[in-house]
Amino acid sequence: MPIPVETFQLDPAHPGTLQRQLQELVTAGILSGRLRPGDRMPSTRGLARHLGISRITVTLAYTELVAGDYLTARGRSGYFVSETAPQPPVFPDPPEPVPSQVDWTRAIGQRFPEAPVLSRPEDWRRYRYPFIYGQTDPRLFDHSSWRRCALQALGARDFEVLTADSYGRDDPQLLDQITRQILPRRGIRAEPGQVLVTMGAQNALWIVAQILLTQRRNAVMEHPCYPALREVLHLSRCNTAAVEVDAQGLPPDAVPAGTDVLFVTPSHHCPTSATMPLERRRALLERAERDDFIVVEDDYEFELAFAASPAPALKSLDTGGRVVYIGSFAKSLFPGLRLGYMVAPEPLIREARTLRSLILRHVPGHTQRAAAYFLAQGHYDAQVQKMARAYRDRRSVTEAAIAEHGLSLAGASNFGGSSFWMRAPDGVRSDELAARLRERQVLIEPAGAFFGPGRDPGTHYRLAYSSIASPDIPEGIRRIAEAGAEMR
Repeated sequence: MPIPVETFQLDPAHPGTLQRQLQELVTAGILSGRLRPGDRMPSTRGLARHLGISRITVTLAYTELVAGDYLTARGRSGYFVSETAPQPPVFPDPPEPVPSQVDWTRAIGQRFPEAPVLSRPEDWRRYRYPFIYGQTDPRLFDHSSWRRCALQALGARDFEVLTADSYGRDDPQLLDQITRQILPRRGIRAEPGQVLVTMGAQNALWIVAQILLTQRRNAVMEHPCYPALREVLHLSRCNTAAVEVDAQGLPPDAVPAGTDVLFVTPSHHCPTSATMPLERRRALLERAERDDFIVVEDDYEFELAFAASPAPALKSLDTGGRVVYIGSFAKSLFPGLRLGYMVAPEPLIREARTLRSLILRHVPGHTQRAAAYFLAQGHYDAQVQKMARAYRDRRSVTEAAIAEHGLSLAGASNFGGSSFWMRAPDGVRSDELAARLRERQVLIEPAGAFFGPGRDPGTHYRLAYSSIASPDIPEGIRRIAEAGAEMR
């Protein structure tokens, strides 16, 4: 007798396809021992009728299970649980968990600070007016092309890249695309030996800090700044100082004497959006040469320079080899990719590669090769151009709505990007404004994390347009103005 069709029930909340869900039901039954070798499966017609799905879906699921040796097909007799189907090892039931007897307050030798995070709910996509920064808009992302590149990178031709331990080396195809296609757009020339692929820009910042900084060295950052950088520098145990930025970014004359490493975001300051002009960039490099310090340039959003041609990267103006350049695909592709790169003289890259190898060996080969195909086949340029068009429109709509409702801009940029730096109404704290707006389906990002502990004036917030469609922006801005007026 075949296994009763009632054995199988679909879950409407399952995140995958019907075929995948059915495959999981069968494999779970086999691995748990409920379905035993030799058991006859329900007919494809009968199971399809019971589940209310198409017969072809059941047939495809069975075919995949045969390929995985969970099922076997016996001509007209139907499908059976394979005699050689994977079987889980048998272990005695584990004992009931007991509370740990270890005094972890003493056992933990080093405690790490929890980096401050921007206030946003996990289910932010459910809100109608999400002015949220840095997330991928599915309406703009080229899913089909990325899927094809990812599948291509899973093919037999790329088997070695997918499966091998590269012993710290990076994918030569991705390095080729970075050095020939990405870096020249910023005026940077580099050889593959001067580039390290990283797990995003934050990973690159950590690697640089670990190599260049010690307890006796001095690091300087911008204020306000990227929150994670502050914690990265804290972990390096170096001496830190912060320089206030103005409407043109970091003032070179304000860099304190004795600086060893300066961390800066000249093209699009995080978070005020200020763009450092060319004259100030040259002055900063002259100051670095004169005082002999290293400059770490975080160029995290340069691909989104749609409002004006981006100024040359500091790295492109560097004649002394003292600029470490960090780039990322987080904004131009998607943050979950965790893919970035560092460009620096070979001695530093060699040390960085060694350190990276100790921590994570190398960035997953499939991730690198899929990204290399996406770049080489022209999808990346098309993606960036599509985003630039959409962001240009959203920025224009946002600017008009801000002006119409009298919201206060705290910083401006001729760069483009994907956000505005805003000031809350007088007497209104930005975190309290954000809390009230959540009740009205509006999300903004209070800026306390950018200022650091004890230094948050409570007056600023970031308003991003990367995750909200243009037609929704005016109403969202109106609600922000309305809530601010009520609280004031």
